[in-house]
Amino acid sequence: MAKRDFYDVLGVSKNASPDELKSAYRKLAVKHHPDKNPGDKNAEEKFKEASEAYGILSDKEKKQNYDNFGHAAFEGGGGRQSSGFGGFGGADFSDIFEDFFGDFGGGGRSRSNRNSNNRGSDLRYDLSITLEEAYQGKKQDIKFATTEKCNTCKGNGSKPGYSPDRCTYCGGNGKIRSNQGFFTVQQTCPQCNGNGEEITNPCTDCNGQGKKQASKKISVTIPKGVDDGTRIRLAGKGEAGNRGGATGDLYLFININSHELFKRSDQNLFFEFPISIADAALGTTIEIPTIDGGKAKIKIPDGTQSGKQFRLKGKGMPFMRRGDFGDLYVQVNTEVPISLNKQQRELLEKFREIENEKSNPSIAKFFQKAKSFWKS
Repeated sequence: MAKRDFYDVLGVSKNASPDELKSAYRKLAVKHHPDKNPGDKNAEEKFKEASEAYGILSDKEKKQNYDNFGHAAFEGGGGRQSSGFGGFGGADFSDIFEDFFGDFGGGGRSRSNRNSNNRGSDLRYDLSITLEEAYQGKKQDIKFATTEKCNTCKGNGSKPGYSPDRCTYCGGNGKIRSNQGFFTVQQTCPQCNGNGEEITNPCTDCNGQGKKQASKKISVTIPKGVDDGTRIRLAGKGEAGNRGGATGDLYLFININSHELFKRSDQNLFFEFPISIADAALGTTIEIPTIDGGKAKIKIPDGTQSGKQFRLKGKGMPFMRRGDFGDLYVQVNTEVPISLNKQQRELLEKFREIENEKSNPSIAKFFQKAKSFWKS
């Protein structure tokens, strides 16, 4: 079953503010929490769904990834973080539950949980290639702007010889608590932004961020048979995380340029070849180009009608990660001459005088049907 849109799950618009997101989630969490609905599997699923939606949309970087890539941004582990609560996907759900229902595990937050919030942003790179390159596959160097871990402070944000200090506002928990009605509400510490640590002696090279702007050049491999719109995930090639957080991913989006001869549908190719009236009537052999740079011959039998397709098996695009190929379909289109010399006109007029129903059966059938229609 396909996942619902996260905004629909929470019942908010894409322009909803953080407070609106939190309010919408709080209502759903209170309504469907398992403690209030023991044994109710439907309520449990709705609670999980709302928790997953809020976990993504409440995080600025994850929300941006979701808005750009949808659920695909978190497929196959891309952008996902480990969680103390299994089965919900990408966010640190222990934090989410603590926001509304108190500290389930007790004690302060671990460094691994704090660092999970500092994951670097995913990046998108659009790469245009030719149909021939999609057929053959290729390696290509790409260059893009990103952020990389600061070499001076090794990513922790502090001057060499110094370490981050425990946050004095939250005591290193990364959360502050307040009581609201029946619930103990925990919110992200505004002083350390949930890290539990403060940079009191910031690195002068990165201003305490642990990362710096950089231009990166990498070599990417485009597999044979790649199609237009294919997305390739390059794990760990996105932006560096804050203060030692995990690196984001790079998503390569493939755009295939239109070809002047071939049209593509999945792994099959289509090619239109114009022939003359004489060749269509008398038959001929034509030679056509193929996408691999070679040539192929097709025998056109006499009496071939315009629009007839001929199939060349295995002359299409390769299937990705497979050894077989699609097919090439050649459609012959009969071209009616638009300019005749005297001899050509005389020959055609003579042919018209001697043509009969046998030579043009479709025309004969049409007039028979028309006569029956007029009589009725």
